[in-house]
Amino acid sequence: MDSCLMVKKKFLYHFKNARWAKGRHETYICYIVKRRDSDTSSSLDFGFLRNKPGVHAEMVFLHLLTGWDLNPERTYRLTWFSSWSPCYECALRVVEFLRARPNLRLRLFVARLYYCGDKTLQPEGLRRLQQAGVSLWIMTYKDYFYCWNTFVATKDKGFKAWEGLHENSVRLSRLLRRILQPLDEFDDFRDAFKLLGL
Repeated sequence: MDSCLMVKKKFLYHFKNARWAKGRHETYICYIVKRRDSDTSSSLDFGFLRNKPGVHAEMVFLHLLTGWDLNPERTYRLTWFSSWSPCYECALRVVEFLRARPNLRLRLFVARLYYCGDKTLQPEGLRRLQQAGVSLWIMTYKDYFYCWNTFVATKDKGFKAWEGLHENSVRLSRLLRRILQPLDEFDDFRDAFKLLGL
């Protein structure tokens, strides 16, 4: 990482929550690491990173964090704003990492869901993250505005939403909510629909 601020065009290209994200083969993570001290928190680091050849961005971050001397007696909050949700394998590795370090908390805001169709393992990875205590959210205008003013090298502090940002955030939030909904609730709905003849 050469700078802790991202070039404006790169942010807009990779974080755009477009319905079809053709050609976006890289994952970027903008991150903040904070240490909790009783009622207050202090920022330890922030910046951005991306995947490297053969290494997904989530693994790049975990490798970076492994090199830190984090006090196991203190609580740390990690916040990621990611251009893609983690793949299944990365989700499992993040879960393992967090379980080995119970003093770490992760909040994950994603621009887009990574191949979360019915016949993939990606949704199960997101469920595993949630079960491990990770807060999962789809990025909204407020999150883009925050990232623009925190992680992007620009003098223009007014973030301008692209056409469809809100609609795509709502659509993706609904999909994420369905993915994270316990499977037994779906069975309850199916049973209710059968009783109603639907």
